[in-house]
Amino acid sequence: MKITVDEEKCCGAGQCVLIAPEVFDQRDEDGIVVLLDATPPAGQHDGVRESAEVCPAAAIQVTQDT
Repeated sequence: MKITVDEEKCCGAGQCVLIAPEVFDQRDEDGIVVLLDATPPAGQHDGVRESAEVCPAAAIQVTQDT
């Protein structure tokens, strides 16, 4: 799994941080997403997928390794 985030799209809702705090954080000054781990271990994949699904701005992209 590989994760990318589009900071320009991010609206700072913070759902990703609540769901997968090991992978996502937010900047203190504006709440924009900070990607902590672009290739998280398998145990965190479900949370990452859920975070991408619930992101109101569709700022999180998840791709599978091939």
